[in-house]
Amino acid sequence: MRILVVGAGAVGGYFGGRLLAAGRDVTFLVRARRASDLSRAGLSIRSPFGDVDFPAPPTVTAETLREPFDLVLLSCKAYDLESAADSFAPAVGPDTAILPLLNGMRHLDMLDARFGAGQVLGGLCVISSALDPQGRILHLNETHGLFFGERAGARSARVEKIAALLSGSRFDARLSESILQEMWEKWVFIAAAAGITCLMRASIGDIVAAGAAGLAESLLDECAAIALRNGFPPSESTLQRSRAMFTTPGSGLTASMFRDIERRAPIEAGHILGDLLDRAGEPGGSPLLRIVYAHLKAYEARRSREL
Repeated sequence: MRILVVGAGAVGGYFGGRLLAAGRDVTFLVRARRASDLSRAGLSIRSPFGDVDFPAPPTVTAETLREPFDLVLLSCKAYDLESAADSFAPAVGPDTAILPLLNGMRHLDMLDARFGAGQVLGGLCVISSALDPQGRILHLNETHGLFFGERAGARSARVEKIAALLSGSRFDARLSESILQEMWEKWVFIAAAAGITCLMRASIGDIVAAGAAGLAESLLDECAAIALRNGFPPSESTLQRSRAMFTTPGSGLTASMFRDIERRAPIEAGHILGDLLDRAGEPGGSPLLRIVYAHLKAYEARRSREL
């Protein structure tokens, strides 16, 4: 199977690099600047699970992409989704599977409308990674999971084939028969973590030290209630793990959205928080989540004005 990895950043570069190191047929779809960086310095991963270095990884740009691939691995930011879809559209043939790793659910609606629901799988990843100033991919924790499946839950021939393709690539790949449930559970956690650390502009440990751990738990409960209304209630064990993480003294946990705000970068407020609110179903409900979202929209307005 031929794999097109859209982007070679902290997420796509990590999983694509692992697949490339395992001998899979991988090409990275990149913008001209990243193509130049990779041509000059190569693709480098620094990880507790072993480093990867490719002096000249296979790349293609949107202008030169001409033929379909079997699998498109999509890991862009939500605010880049439309332009990313434009760029990889020539790679989507009648038998191409698109595996998005974005958080939330709104991207599924957009990809379904553009390419057809039958070509879009469910997927998520669990990893903390970043690019350093030299463009190397730094794996920052000891988790690197990529989970995927048919959204209806079936173990189809194509996802079985993808499971075989991803196995043995030195990351945790798992075929899920309940991928939408897992995506909702991650969305609830991400929304609560991003919301509370952005609102308080602090790590979980600092929030706990301020006596505000209850706010984090309340936000988690509001997000979980929305998932319940939409038919995907998080399991009690998942909620217990989240509560434990949100109430741990001294924890350095922050959300990537908070780190984006700290460096004055664009954020996925609408995709992660706004879309969740749109699915709340009751006017005036989820009051803390509404405050969080207003706070993030104010940041976006100020950033837009200052650019």
